[in-house]
Amino acid sequence: MAFMQVSPVQLPGQLQRALAPLYVVHGDETLLVQEACDAIRAAARTAWYVERTVFTMASAQADWSAVLAALGALSLFADKRVLEVRIPSGKPGRDGAAALEQLATQAAHSADTVTLVVLPRLDAATLKSGWMAALIAHGVVVRIDPVERAQLPAWIAQRLAAQGQRVAEGEEGLRTLAFMADRVEGNLLAAHQEVVKLGLLYPPGELSLEQVRRAVLDVARYDPFKLPLAVLDGALARVQRMLQGLQAEGVAPVPVHWALAEELRALHAVRRALDAGQPLPLALREQRVWGAREQRYERLAPRLRSALTGRWLAEAQTVDGVVKGLPHPDWPSDPWAALQRLAVGVAAGCARAIC
Repeated sequence: MAFMQVSPVQLPGQLQRALAPLYVVHGDETLLVQEACDAIRAAARTAWYVERTVFTMASAQADWSAVLAALGALSLFADKRVLEVRIPSGKPGRDGAAALEQLATQAAHSADTVTLVVLPRLDAATLKSGWMAALIAHGVVVRIDPVERAQLPAWIAQRLAAQGQRVAEGEEGLRTLAFMADRVEGNLLAAHQEVVKLGLLYPPGELSLEQVRRAVLDVARYDPFKLPLAVLDGALARVQRMLQGLQAEGVAPVPVHWALAEELRALHAVRRALDAGQPLPLALREQRVWGAREQRYERLAPRLRSALTGRWLAEAQTVDGVVKGLPHPDWPSDPWAALQRLAVGVAAGCARAIC
């Protein structure tokens, strides 16, 4: 069979067509990683790969000889089984890298073993490493991307549909999905649990906003490093809700400010590079802006002026002092109030720029 990279949505179809001897699942969405691994294990059991051996390689100094020995022994003596290798750090070390390259070659030609390698989300450099290239060349790779806030309502609707439920058509349905997304943002496992709960509470068919309000808890978990994305989106209400949630969860204001200030520094640097005649793709690459951030910068940076981004950066420097206990006469003395003023002000400017 041809080896390939598939999304979680494409994985069931691939498993129905043919069970590959090697699978690689990588990503940080615990729920989606677990579901992908469960689907692979279930397909293997259906094909009579009934035994399962698990190795967790917890450090770069881990001994890989047992993994390679197990794969070799299984191919000669044991019944059909699943060999699972988990690398929680995503950094196998020098010995692990060499072992993974060997494992990829051996696993691809094993008739009685399905090998499953489970990794966290990998950075660009790791994706280009020799050992990852070997895994990609010899196996089916399942990349688990984060479900961003903008994608969450559609994700919830898809999960509801899978259990025979749906929201109302039109504006009410959009409000229902937005309500659920607001309550579970940053907590995909909770989102899944709330969808399952709706399936237990109500029969198949249409769900009203009031039914969802009664059933869904507020289980949002806010990530300080996602706040800057909401700011760049100009999503004022979401920015305020995230700040309130972070404060309520006991997150210190310093990392929240740091994440926002770093984004403003990068945005100002990109804008100044454009003023100097540098092409936008080069400016983004120099500031290490890619993925979801890159899309936002491509939309925003050409429409802003360096005087404005410079003012935002100067304000962030002022707020840095406030969150560290150095009051400023023109700013609130409370760190969270100062953060809200900064974040909302920048978000409002971004909203005007992209309108």
